[in-house]
Amino acid sequence: MAHPLPQEYGPEPLDLRSAPVPQYGAGALCDVIPAALATAGVPGLPTTGLELAPADRVCVFLVDGLGWEQILAHPDEAPYLTSLLGTSRGGTGRPITAGFPATTAVSLASIGTGLPPGGHGLAGYTTLNPDTGQLMNNLRWQPWVSPSHWQPHPTVFQLADAAGIATCQVSSPAFVNTPLTKVALSGGVFHGRLTGEERMDLAADRLAAADRTLVYTYYSELDSMGHRHGVDSDAWRGQLTMVDRLVRRLAEQLPPRSALYVTADHGMLDVPFDEESRIDFDEDWELRAGVAVLGGEGRARHVYAVPGAAADVLAVWREVLGDRMWVAGREEAVAAGWFGPRPEARVLGRIGDVVAASSDVMAIVANRTEPGESKMVGLHGSLAPVEQLVPLLEVRS
Repeated sequence: MAHPLPQEYGPEPLDLRSAPVPQYGAGALCDVIPAALATAGVPGLPTTGLELAPADRVCVFLVDGLGWEQILAHPDEAPYLTSLLGTSRGGTGRPITAGFPATTAVSLASIGTGLPPGGHGLAGYTTLNPDTGQLMNNLRWQPWVSPSHWQPHPTVFQLADAAGIATCQVSSPAFVNTPLTKVALSGGVFHGRLTGEERMDLAADRLAAADRTLVYTYYSELDSMGHRHGVDSDAWRGQLTMVDRLVRRLAEQLPPRSALYVTADHGMLDVPFDEESRIDFDEDWELRAGVAVLGGEGRARHVYAVPGAAADVLAVWREVLGDRMWVAGREEAVAAGWFGPRPEARVLGRIGDVVAASSDVMAIVANRTEPGESKMVGLHGSLAPVEQLVPLLEVRS
């Protein structure tokens, strides 16, 4: 792979200060449920500056892969969602930030604990486990690690349930006993339903089951179509139309004194399959030099250096990629607030010696060691608005 000229002759590297930092504590995914329950008298909830009007019955519907920019770009496929957008369109919806990296495991832990990644500790799609030296997949939970060790904080659902709020999750039966559910979404009762329609109907039923309720429901198929076919595909647009119908179906069944919040874990963009857009780490001797383990995903990489090589790896990655990615050392990324205002000490070793977030339509893939992920059309993970901005849409009854 040929690279640009050395930095002194090539494009200027991106200023790290230009990276859009997630709005933890004021308007990020981790703030949604603490804000929704702020007046419910639930002790132990994380504090937030996000303000939401109180409601006795709260439902959070998280649609995997439903970025804010994707809704704006598809009003014909999503007329109901479009009607819920900001005041210029007659709605009250707004964009919030997902958190970094903008990926499912990280975001589900954030929505479920009310904490940024530096608090709950799921700091990427794959991150190093400092206790074992192995790369940990935070979505698939491989290799296995004790869930309570990896994420020791109570979930917002556990706190709400303990405070007497009737709490439940309505999702796919496949997720009932997963470690990710345990650390991020447990508390109250889990209800498994196969279809989106069944989930919407049961969520509405559970909202009405008590005077004070908290219901979480989830839909993943939009994200699957994006990864497989891209967000510019008919298959993805068909799923967006389905999501629009599901949101309307749930909204029309809300019992009195309810608030429905529709949000997402990340947005997505299509990355072309060419050498300029997809740089193959496995075939790139410059990027591999001094690297012991490559973590994260294509658009949000954790890079773990061999002992003593961190500074050199940072310098090379900046020279090669610095005009297309925000490339930071661990201390720089932490100080900039990428993982939250005060990451816990136990989490720091999980963050790469070098952290690289794409600002361009490109990704660092690994065709040999990550064949499945490298074949995906739609990708996400970075700090770019197309991935970071997710909706916070509201329907009240």
